[in-house]
Amino acid sequence: MKLIIGNRNYSSWSLRGWLAARQAGLPFEELTVHIDGDDWQATKRLDGEFQPSAGKVPVLWDDDVVVWDSLAILEYLSDKVGRERFWPKDPAARGMARAMVAEMHSGYLPLRRLCPMNIRRRITGLTLTDEARENIVRILGLWAEARARFGAGGPFLFGSFSAADIFYAPVISRFITYGIGVPGFAQAYMQAVWDHAWMQEWIAAAEAEEWVIEQFEVA
Repeated sequence: MKLIIGNRNYSSWSLRGWLAARQAGLPFEELTVHIDGDDWQATKRLDGEFQPSAGKVPVLWDDDVVVWDSLAILEYLSDKVGRERFWPKDPAARGMARAMVAEMHSGYLPLRRLCPMNIRRRITGLTLTDEARENIVRILGLWAEARARFGAGGPFLFGSFSAADIFYAPVISRFITYGIGVPGFAQAYMQAVWDHAWMQEWIAAAEAEEWVIEQFEVA
């Protein structure tokens, strides 16, 4: 398999796709592209192997199969290796995890727009909009419910590391970058994800990147 990802410092979607690939446990070749660079901007407009994804990252190739969109990649991989690797076994927990992932995948636009992912930066004094604050309250409420109902088996949302943690990892990065205050249980959960070996690998690579996208550096 081959996985194309964008800038590690900024691309939240790429982080999700990459974590899903690591969670699957299958070998894959990794290709990182500068999503704001001239080469990628030109390549994605060409006919050929990049065309199905409309030039968006991440993109997964598996022989003749091309899968784009981070949630589609996660689901494709879960079909290959078994859904229990990504989703809780308990039906109630699995139902909540799926709903949380879907909500993250399609929602929280005010928070995303106000706080673009930027792993390298630490920003203080951010003024939250009402809409972004509502997003944060909603996320924390979901985290609290998942941890209280299904998190007894470990430090993650549903105990062990799963699809829900993969999809909320970029939110954790945003909360850290922008100094978003969270209650103690959320601090402990965020630290568990941040300290995960795969996250530490991603963070180290993001910090080593030399690419800078100015529009994401203004705050």
